[in-house]
Amino acid sequence: MLSRAALLSVQRPLSVLAARKAASSSGERPVRLEQPGKVRLGFIPDEWFQFFYNKTGVTGPYTFGVGLITYLCSKEIYVMEHEYYSGISLAIMAVVAVKKLGPPMAKWADSEIDRIENEWNEGRETELKSLKDSIEAEKKEQWRAEGSLMLMDAKKENVALQLEAAFRERVMNVYNEVKRRLDYQVECRHIERRLSQKHMVNWIVNSVLSSITPQQEKDTLNKCIADLNALAARAK
Repeated sequence: MLSRAALLSVQRPLSVLAARKAASSSGERPVRLEQPGKVRLGFIPDEWFQFFYNKTGVTGPYTFGVGLITYLCSKEIYVMEHEYYSGISLAIMAVVAVKKLGPPMAKWADSEIDRIENEWNEGRETELKSLKDSIEAEKKEQWRAEGSLMLMDAKKENVALQLEAAFRERVMNVYNEVKRRLDYQVECRHIERRLSQKHMVNWIVNSVLSSITPQQEKDTLNKCIADLNALAARAK
């Protein structure tokens, strides 16, 4: 069947070209095939009949075939011995096999071809699905990578906030340390001032006390007693 198909594929363009050339030279319209690839008598391609139709008319192929067989038999080119009848038997068996076994075999071959094609298509679909899944996974990974970039930006912002907080804390520590030292200096000045005042007061008191004589102290005491007595008498 494959050799016959290859022969038809090679002979079809030649026969069509010859038919067109004959039609153009004779001015007649070439005979159109009813179905491309059709065979007659079980094994003769229809393109051959078309070639003879364009050359000799519709009865040309049959006249040629009958004349050729008659010539071969009359000239004893083809001797009708026992192999002749064996050939007829083989031809009949071949025709019967082609007619009876051809369709089931063709159906089986078509089913096998369909099965193989389905397996190939299934493998191709599986490969396409796996590639699509890989593409989707790659897109998801890219989306995750973009999320990682956003997370990295957030982490950088958090680090910047932590650095800002640490900077403010250190600034506050410096402020407190400077304030404490300044307060210490102020307190030192206050203490020095209080000590100076106390020393001056003690010095003045001591100077005054040292300047008072015993007689002045005695007179002052007597004066105080007299004043107290006068106040007591006045109170009565």
